[in-house]
Amino acid sequence: IIPVNGCSYGKDTKPFKKRKDGSEYWKFCGQDFWSLISGKDNLFAEIIEPLGHEAKKHNDDFEKSYARVINRFTIKFAETYCTPQGDIDWEKIVRFVSERREEA
Repeated sequence: IIPVNGCSYGKDTKPFKKRKDGSEYWKFCGQDFWSLISGKDNLFAEIIEPLGHEAKKHNDDFEKSYARVINRFTIKFAETYCTPQGDIDWEKIVRFVSERREEA
């Protein structure tokens, strides 16, 4: 049994590897990797468009979730570290991050 290190992208013109401890393995990158797992020499190029569509779908979900987190953080920050007029209370922030506290 010889282990295989598969990389979905990149190039490596010398895929056979030998470690200092004498163990051996194969490292297949990019086109060679996709060909190894699929038997199709051009799969690396064929999957780009479908992956892009799938990534966009998940990216939209991620951006919505990220915006919600930023909004919650902003609200909490404003409630905790801003004056009623909306100014940042820098002394309160500095005290929070730097003021000596008694151990509990």
